[in-house]
Amino acid sequence: MKENSEPSRRGFLKKLGTAGAAVALGSNVFARDSKSGLFTYLKRANSVSANDHINFALIGAGGQGSSDTQTALQIPGVKLVAVCDLYDGRLADAKKRWGNDLFTTKSYKEILNRPDIDAVIIGTPDHWHQQISIDAMHAGKHVYCEKPMVHGITEGPAVIKAQKETGKVFQVGSQGVSSLGNEKAKELLASGAIGQLNYAEGFWARRGAVEVWEYPIPADASPQTVDWDTYVSNTHKRPFDEKRFFRWRNYVDYGTGMCGDLFVHLFSSLHFITGSYGPEKIYAAGGLRFWNDGREVPDVLLGTFDYGKSVVHPAFNLSLRCNFVDGTSGTTYLRLVGSEGAMDITWDQVVLKRNKTFESDDPFYAEKMRNAGDTNPVRKKMLPPEQITFDAEKGYLGGPYDHMNNFFNAIRTNGKVTEDAIFGYRAAAPALLCNDSYFNNVPMHWDPEKMVVVKS
Repeated sequence: MKENSEPSRRGFLKKLGTAGAAVALGSNVFARDSKSGLFTYLKRANSVSANDHINFALIGAGGQGSSDTQTALQIPGVKLVAVCDLYDGRLADAKKRWGNDLFTTKSYKEILNRPDIDAVIIGTPDHWHQQISIDAMHAGKHVYCEKPMVHGITEGPAVIKAQKETGKVFQVGSQGVSSLGNEKAKELLASGAIGQLNYAEGFWARRGAVEVWEYPIPADASPQTVDWDTYVSNTHKRPFDEKRFFRWRNYVDYGTGMCGDLFVHLFSSLHFITGSYGPEKIYAAGGLRFWNDGREVPDVLLGTFDYGKSVVHPAFNLSLRCNFVDGTSGTTYLRLVGSEGAMDITWDQVVLKRNKTFESDDPFYAEKMRNAGDTNPVRKKMLPPEQITFDAEKGYLGGPYDHMNNFFNAIRTNGKVTEDAIFGYRAAAPALLCNDSYFNNVPMHWDPEKMVVVKS
């Protein structure tokens, strides 16, 4: 169900988890379609004229960059014209997948020098995000940069500066930010559906070689097929190591570990839903428990974060967990807990649970409350929580499509995106500081509004 010139109807089917359950959330929360019974969002798609076509290039054609490109090619009026990668095999695969007429190169600057390219997708390892993003914007290109926006805590301000100076559209690739699940959760929180927010938690569980970054290494991997010198030119020089190139997420010179790869998604979603700028205090624990394959980053990690009171939310705490040794093949989620209920949030579903009470004139209940120290007991009884599930409609294309569509729509309309450089840095910073806390075994302090590390 791709978007076209007609209005696109996307919504959530409301399913009650308890018989007769109802929740008074206000008339502004949902718009009910009287014919379908769905709670819907109405979003008008963009009409694409001949002058609206956008040419883009991919820089970094590994797994995530290629996935982003496949998503981009679903957007009407978008064409891939060039691909850059440091490994010959990926350039050959790009031509097989997307056409022999593609321009391919190992030099990203050749991409930026082409006048026929309007935008770039940056899917490189993290240690190249900052420089390519800045160079691309100054070359007049709009940028979709994979998360985390930067590799180190000091790199963010330069990207923000480049976006402000050039006026180019810059979108960070935490795709859940644009998902229906996040939009619904944001709406529910603002309506008071869970009362006052006081706690949030997130969990990533993974198991199996590919999921935990033991990616396959091509048989022809060598200094002849990989431009290793360019790869390490902005970090520590060392002899060619195929693991450090093809399994880069395991090494601190190139990747950002669990925090930058996975926690950053949860920060992005949480900040979108709550309007928060980020935590003030960050501390982490974990270790290398199982994958003793030479990696430099933990495979079990726990992060704890203090969010201070702000004009848009009360003070609350966040707990994030990631386990690469999950024998149960556990789930991935973000949960927000409030004084009156909680929400479990994924990109296409929100499960809302709310405490239920009813007034009671039971004298035994009142006496019990007085004995507990309540001098003026409210005669109410607790019932099992009511549960309401909101599912995206059948045919929903998902958060990655919405996120990419928002990027190209902003280019066409000279508009804005939610996850720009400032938003992206505020999501990346606590993830990067979580790594610093883990490796240095100290709490980290952060000013999320000024976006600076606070010395303790």
